[in-house]
Amino acid sequence: MHKELSRRDVRSLAFHIVYAVDRSDYAIPLPEIVADFARNFNLDIPEDSYAITLAQGAIENREALDELIRPLLKNWKLERLGCCTRLILRLALWELQQPDALSSVIINEAVELAKAFAEKDAYKFVNGVLDTLSKQFQATAVSSGVAGK
Repeated sequence: MHKELSRRDVRSLAFHIVYAVDRSDYAIPLPEIVADFARNFNLDIPEDSYAITLAQGAIENREALDELIRPLLKNWKLERLGCCTRLILRLALWELQQPDALSSVIINEAVELAKAFAEKDAYKFVNGVLDTLSKQFQATAVSSGVAGK
């Protein structure tokens, strides 16, 4: 019997998948990475799982997501961010842009991922960037007549 993963575990799995793809310089296709994870960690990862959707969204949209991050890096270059910090930001930003996104939950989960996997104190940076972008997304949604959370 396989246990249903919590949303936190799903986000952690998505982070690990994105990390593996990033470390391969995006040369190994996502399905191959997912198959390796499933085989090597004895996981059941359905093709339609949210972990794969989240990872795929962050991978396929990484350039656009990075462009959202860049303006908030005062006197800092995106390339200088730690790998884990950058990947966590991409995952959370992609998720924040989805319909019915609960920004407070997404930001909290990203902060927890940063505490566990990113550089010391990176969680503060992650929190600040995501909070700023979340507010920008909400302001845009309100001004365009779409209710935001």
